[in-house]
Amino acid sequence: MSKEKVLIESANNLFREYEEDITEGGVVGALSTGLEFEAALKGEKAESGLGKLESRILAPGASNAYAGGLAEKDKLKLEDLEGGVRRKALALLWAYLGRVDLDDPALEQAKLEAAPIAHALNASFGAISLAFGVTAPIISSYKTAQNLIQAVPPGASPLLQLPHITPAIAQAIEGDSRTHLTLQEYMSLPETYRRKLSVGKGLLTEAEYKTVVSVATQLPRLQVEKGFFKVTGEKYIIPSSLVSMVVKGRFIPPGSENIPEVNELDLEDIDPDEEDLDALLGREKSGGKDGKKPEQKPVQPPLAYAPYFTKDYSPRWHVFLTDSKQGKVAVPPFTFTTFDQPIYTKDGKPTFNMQTLKAQFQAPPQAGHYTFVLHLICDSYVGFDTKMEITLVVDEASKAEEMGSDDDISEPDEDSLAGQMHALKTGAPPPQKKKKAKQIEESSDEESNTEGEVEDTSETDTDTDEE
Repeated sequence: MSKEKVLIESANNLFREYEEDITEGGVVGALSTGLEFEAALKGEKAESGLGKLESRILAPGASNAYAGGLAEKDKLKLEDLEGGVRRKALALLWAYLGRVDLDDPALEQAKLEAAPIAHALNASFGAISLAFGVTAPIISSYKTAQNLIQAVPPGASPLLQLPHITPAIAQAIEGDSRTHLTLQEYMSLPETYRRKLSVGKGLLTEAEYKTVVSVATQLPRLQVEKGFFKVTGEKYIIPSSLVSMVVKGRFIPPGSENIPEVNELDLEDIDPDEEDLDALLGREKSGGKDGKKPEQKPVQPPLAYAPYFTKDYSPRWHVFLTDSKQGKVAVPPFTFTTFDQPIYTKDGKPTFNMQTLKAQFQAPPQAGHYTFVLHLICDSYVGFDTKMEITLVVDEASKAEEMGSDDDISEPDEDSLAGQMHALKTGAPPPQKKKKAKQIEESSDEESNTEGEVEDTSETDTDTDEE
């Protein structure tokens, strides 16, 4: 088994399917190579009902050319496969993504069982894509995870994530728009206009519409408020230093009302105490004075709303940086499953608390301005992704050295010219340096510890005077 808990041979098959320009549909096709499907489709199951299955997914769809949501390229790939486990597995995946009614209990059961298998295989494909470092396959893998969790075909309307909304209803709501409405765009429409688009003959009932609104206003959409770079305890970022990427954001579900303004103080990131070595190194707190580990209460987001996915799943958020010019990943993804502030109140209302996500990486070896694309992708919901430009400024090392030398300038001595000038200006002598005071204390301790030696010396001096 691999680290992603798939068979090694399955991982090898996925590796062979990897392409730099692979699409989400291409990823779905690659997932069908997993040997795990052979256990689910043993014996007669590999062929039984395949003809009926394919006829259903290739029937005309309400909003796509095919009911299963396949593109023409995906259809050709399916038809090029020989009969057997892989062809049926791929057909089942498209039936699941398109929510196609197969009118057969055995096929319906197999359709639902295929999704969790494909989800595990997709995690392996994502790890393979990350090793190559090309941006497009990694994003395709994350989006495929969203599609599998929500049972939505690639490129379909995000409105399908809401209950009771079918492809036909989603198309009616969106009208002649060339682009799909995101959940936040749909919920930001004026209430009367949104209701008019959604409720009516062939659309939603009043009760169904209320359910749609209730679910939408509970989905954990993380909105980025600010992203920046810093080096803990330093004013400047110098080449090859350990940089912290800080992302500040709030969970604002679609359709939220009375959203408070951002508190500017919440956007700051205060450095930990210099003695807090664990915080400085970004690791878990070590034991306290009593040897016990301090209590930590990370906040777990609610399980993903995924009525078609047969397993409970906790959402994950991936943060990474890419170089848009080269199409490569600059800083690999950091994955977050918990947060530092409560997301919802006890009665289920959003708190709008500012959340802090941090990731550390090494700065480039040369000074300069580096512009990256910051990606924040949730693997459980379609249309909640964030993509924004962010600039890392790396200064010359000499700039930090100059800053350090300025900090090391001490207070002038009382008997120096600078000290006398200070006394004339302020009317008081300059404060003594802490270091000097410490040396005086140490000297006093040494004198008290050698009191006997001092007495012996004074006696010797007396004898000399008498002579």
